[in-house]
Amino acid sequence: MAEIIQKDGTWVFDGDALRLTPGRDKNVSLLRKELGELTVPLHALAGVSFEQGRKSGRLRLRLRDGADPLLQATGGKLAEPNDPYQLNVESDRYGVAEYLVDEVRNALLLDEVPSGAVDRYLLPGPAVPLSVSAGDGTVTFDGEHIRLEWNWKTEDAKSAAGPRSLAVGDIAAVEWHPAVGLENGYLRFGVRHAPTKTPPKYDPNSVELWGFKKDPLMALVAAAVQARLPHPAAPVTDVPPQRQKEITGPPADNAPPFVEHDHDAQLRRLRELGELHQTGVLTDDEFALAKQAVLKRM
Repeated sequence: MAEIIQKDGTWVFDGDALRLTPGRDKNVSLLRKELGELTVPLHALAGVSFEQGRKSGRLRLRLRDGADPLLQATGGKLAEPNDPYQLNVESDRYGVAEYLVDEVRNALLLDEVPSGAVDRYLLPGPAVPLSVSAGDGTVTFDGEHIRLEWNWKTEDAKSAAGPRSLAVGDIAAVEWHPAVGLENGYLRFGVRHAPTKTPPKYDPNSVELWGFKKDPLMALVAAAVQARLPHPAAPVTDVPPQRQKEITGPPADNAPPFVEHDHDAQLRRLRELGELHQTGVLTDDEFALAKQAVLKRM
C-alpha cells in the first residue's frame, strides 16, 4: 500500500484503487470538500504523474476518457484548485509522492490496463439528493427530477413562469461552463427536441453564473445528471428501449408494406433526423442507426 498525507488531502493506493480524500485546510476548495472522498478504480486510470517545484509539487491523475461523469460534464474546464485529481505536495514529501507514482504505474502495467477511452462511466458521480444555489437560481436534483428556482437577481423574462421541473428522461445534454474574465458562466440543461440558442440569462433551462465562490458547485449537479444520461460513447444497443423507439420509430419488420406515396414521408423523416443530429439531439451512433432504419423502409 502507498499513502501520502498532506494539508491538501490524502491519497491511498491499495493495488486495486486510489482513495482520494480532500484535506480540511482552509485553502481546499469548496467543490472538493462537497464532493468528498473519491474511490478511483485502477481500470479507470490512464496514468499518473508528479511534477516537482521549488517550494511544492503536484500529483496528477489522468483518467481514461469517458470514465468520470464529472470530467465529462465539465469538459476539462475545472480550475486547478477544484480538480479532485490533483494534490499539492510539500517539498519534504517528494519521495513519498514518487513512490506512490511508481506503485500506481507498476499496477497499471501488471494489470495491463488500457489507456484508451471507455464506453461507460467507471465512477458513480456525486451523491444525490443535491441542491446548489449560485448565480441567478437554485438547482435541486433528486436523481429523477431537476428543479430550477429563481432568485431576485433573475431576469423577469426567465422568472415569470416560476419554478421549473425537468425529468431526467427529457434531458438530452447538460453543459457547465465557468465564468471567465468578463464572460459569465452557466449550467444549461438541453431538453430533448427543444434545442435553443437563447442566452443563459433568459433561458428557463439554464442558471447563469457570475464567477462567485459557489459557482463550481453547479458542476456537481451537472455531473450527477450526466451520470444518469446515456454514455456518449455507449453502443446504440445500450440505448433504453423507449429512447431507441423514439429515435428509430417502429422496427422495420413491423413496417407496413411499401407504397409509392411513403417515399416522400421517408425523405421527410431523413431530413428531420439530419436536423436533430446537427442540433446535437442525436449522437452520431443514434443518427446512423435511425438513418439505416429509414433507408430499409424506402
